[in-house]
Amino acid sequence: MIVSLKGAQMLQMLEKSLRKYLPESIKVYGTLYHMIHGNPFNLKALVDKWPDFNTVVVRPQEQDMADDLDYYTNTYQIYSKDPQECREFLGSSEVINWKQHLQIQSSQSRLNEAIQNLASIRSFQVKHSENILFVTPETIKNLFPSLPDTKNILPGSGKPKAINQDMFKLSSLDVTHAALVNKFWLFGGNERSQRFIERCIKNFPSSCILGPDGALASWTLMDQTGEMRMGGTMPEYRAQGLVTYVVYSQDQIMKERGFPVYSHTDKSNTAMQKMSYSLQHVPMPCAWNQWKCVPM
Repeated sequence: MIVSLKGAQMLQMLEKSLRKYLPESIKVYGTLYHMIHGNPFNLKALVDKWPDFNTVVVRPQEQDMADDLDYYTNTYQIYSKDPQECREFLGSSEVINWKQHLQIQSSQSRLNEAIQNLASIRSFQVKHSENILFVTPETIKNLFPSLPDTKNILPGSGKPKAINQDMFKLSSLDVTHAALVNKFWLFGGNERSQRFIERCIKNFPSSCILGPDGALASWTLMDQTGEMRMGGTMPEYRAQGLVTYVVYSQDQIMKERGFPVYSHTDKSNTAMQKMSYSLQHVPMPCAWNQWKCVPM
């Protein structure tokens, strides 16, 4: 059975239900927050049954997935209460279009077996990325305060050092900055990723610092799942605390708008991990996962 959830009431019921499974459900929870507040990426939520669902998939509408090679658009967010029992649902062509290049994102590493099995049946090549998932203390306090190991977070600390305001100016990203952001993005560097970045800049709040010449020095932005992503600093401005300042500023903007604030960092990227710890972002017991699936 496949149920498409229509209308704010059903989506709000799903959002409330997913809260019980945070932080493992955060990718789907954050995406739903967008859908309830305007749905700028025109996404839809599918469940295997309602209201007592086992698996939920959030994905674009069919008409928005016209480019079979664009796995930035063809992205699926998944949460399952029982990852062992979701293969049939995920295998349905009405849920996931297994003819396209696509990517699946989830905070559940336990989905790996089901996704790898499906990819094998469908003759897909899979590249799995598993990274550290960080969540801000305010988001933990508001959404899942019972998480162990977070009781000792001190409120009010974790602020960055001030920037030199004669040299640098805090601003928000412009679409013209997309090419530079794309160049430094680990998952980007191509035409389709640049289009995705432009779309994020147009639709969601972003933060950046402009250098003395008015050119982009440091930045971060947000994607359709409400995640803070793609942060970077130009090489000549690194090790000055600029990205820490930018991430903190973005965090404040998102907090004011009620978004859950979270991000991920590559396990080998110690500089960004250090930055997250300095802002008191908390590493989660679950990981950030992405499966890039390409037909063979």
